[in-house]
Amino acid sequence: MNTQSQGFEAVFGRAPEGQAAAPGRVNLLGEHTDYQGGFVLPTAIPQHTTVTVARNGTGQHRVYAADLDRQAGFAVSGADMAELPEFARYVAGALTLGGAREGLDVHVHSDVPMGAGLSSSAALEVAVLRALRGLGVYGGDDVALALAAQRVEHEFVGVLCGVMDQMASSLADAQHMLLLDTRSLDRRVLPLPAGAEVLVVDSGVPRTLAGSGYNTRRAEVEEAARLLGVPELRDVQDVAAVEELPLPLRARARHVVTENARVLQAVEADAAGFGALMNASHRSLRDDYEVSHPQVDALVAALQALPDVFGARMTGAGFGGALVALVRTGTAASVGAAAIQAVGGQGQVVVPAQT
Repeated sequence: MNTQSQGFEAVFGRAPEGQAAAPGRVNLLGEHTDYQGGFVLPTAIPQHTTVTVARNGTGQHRVYAADLDRQAGFAVSGADMAELPEFARYVAGALTLGGAREGLDVHVHSDVPMGAGLSSSAALEVAVLRALRGLGVYGGDDVALALAAQRVEHEFVGVLCGVMDQMASSLADAQHMLLLDTRSLDRRVLPLPAGAEVLVVDSGVPRTLAGSGYNTRRAEVEEAARLLGVPELRDVQDVAAVEELPLPLRARARHVVTENARVLQAVEADAAGFGALMNASHRSLRDDYEVSHPQVDALVAALQALPDVFGARMTGAGFGGALVALVRTGTAASVGAAAIQAVGGQGQVVVPAQT
């Protein structure tokens, strides 16, 4: 029986006890700075991951991913991560850190694109923890929940991510930007620049964080900070200081230092100024951090050439995935379609959501 389009009751044979959802996110500025204590500026996207749960009275958790039409089961007492499919590792980690001590049936449905750099994993982690909170199993507030979700990535999936994705999924909304200091976790909710809206395009080039250069980049900037004698590159105020480093550490550190500065400048920028900072961010990610992809670069260039676009860049960890643009209000759908046509039809508009 094909259960792909079926809900919780069809899969597990009884009614659920609770449900929770969490959004994906797109980062407007501040890429690859959160694991160096830096500043980030994400916003939530309209797409969500929804988790429906019920206790099952056994010592086993059962998970069904509707969008993959896959099931997995593992003991409440602990699971061998190597034996679980990737989607189930996120759920297993969240259930463990969320304090689930009795078996749960978990149904997952998501319209957050996977492999596009829009934090489908963070949305899943946050949604599971929110569902546990709804059952009275987990008691953490929104910040504690985000930190627990980050631990899932570190301890159960093996991705040494910063905290931006989980904080954005837990705290952001799709109408505002979240200015986040990832060291102190101080944050402010800010409006988008006047006269502008967000466009997100999936390049169609999938990427996986654990199998990409993400952990390598993190190790490189940690070594750069060590050589500069600072706890994190967040503490470097003058970009000239990184020029004494050997390559590629010099280029990696230059990106982080200049990207932090761009986020702080963007807070007071109008749409044109914000867009210019996005364009500069893409150049830095492409040339200094080397995490872009030719197909992403082509889409970014196509967007930047259009008159209604203030600025555009890759977003997320890179090596494929999505790109984000700030465009004139009311033009996002048409601008996205024009850019995709300009590169031969490769790519898909994610925001505004397609109906």
